[in-house]
Amino acid sequence: MKKLLVTGSAGLIGSEVVSFFCELGWEVVGIDSNMRADFFGPAGDTTWNGKRLEQKYTNYKQSNLDIRERIQLIDFIKSIKPNYIVHTAAQPSHDLAASRPFDDFDVNAVGTLNMLEATRLFNPETPFVHLSTNKVYGDAPNVLEMKELETRWDYKEDLYFNGIKEDFTIDQSKHSVFGASKVAADIMVQEYGRYFGMPTCCLRGGCLTGPNHSGVELHGFLSYLIRCNLEKKKYTIFGYKGKQVRDNIHSYDVASFIYEFLKAPRIAEVYNLGGGRDNSTSILEAFKRIEGISGIAMIYEYNDQNRQGDHICYISNLSKIKAHYPNWKTTKDLQVTFEEIYQNWLTREK
Repeated sequence: MKKLLVTGSAGLIGSEVVSFFCELGWEVVGIDSNMRADFFGPAGDTTWNGKRLEQKYTNYKQSNLDIRERIQLIDFIKSIKPNYIVHTAAQPSHDLAASRPFDDFDVNAVGTLNMLEATRLFNPETPFVHLSTNKVYGDAPNVLEMKELETRWDYKEDLYFNGIKEDFTIDQSKHSVFGASKVAADIMVQEYGRYFGMPTCCLRGGCLTGPNHSGVELHGFLSYLIRCNLEKKKYTIFGYKGKQVRDNIHSYDVASFIYEFLKAPRIAEVYNLGGGRDNSTSILEAFKRIEGISGIAMIYEYNDQNRQGDHICYISNLSKIKAHYPNWKTTKDLQVTFEEIYQNWLTREK
């Protein structure tokens, strides 16, 4: 039986990966120390998700192991002997990273190095997928010429109509402390591929979302926005007139791409992974969409100070990922994604 190790297994992407591969009949082992509860308080707690997975799948087992614990991690990987590794564990918040930089770097950069070295010591031929972020580009996309439309910002040049490609610069820009720690991890994953010949890839995600996201104000754009609407809680827009744009990809489509990569791994690859232009939305547009689903008017306030390093407009160019893996495509559009998140918040025990 194929055995997969997933870090951050109770988080949004980790849990989706667990479900996807358990459904395929693989043996799946998860690592999750529930650091989100420490980072974000009770609202960020993912214990419910880990329990849900263990109750649902007999071929899944989760361990409370911290990826910062190097020796324990090496021993653990040697003992379970995974055929594949998907590394989703991270500190995911810009704002939190600035107030807790050591924790941010230790989890994102050092934790990733620990995972890579443990994998190399166990078996350097083990395919290793790392969930990176589009924040490795820092705010460099903001230097592109923009045009202001009624409800969103957009790229002025036709060259960028389909979004940002993987060769876009990561230098001479403000990343946020979070973005910098993820750059360190991203480069290290590439380096282990190139230097040691390991089959690794970095997935530079746009807005990764889905119904199992424990969205909070500091992280989880759509999940948090939809929860605010449902609970009639005030949502704060930070700058850019609420017209800032993100492309959103459902966690299922992330997991399905990971499956394609694990079937045909490549060495030291980098992919921008998002919903593309078709699944892009501004905050103002997201308000309208959820209001149409719930029938509840969005309550919000505007703060004209944008978050440092925040993108005005970011759309993932999917041409490379589709060229390398033509069998993969996004299957969940924005409307379906919104509806699934909304229904999940309605029924979830919070």
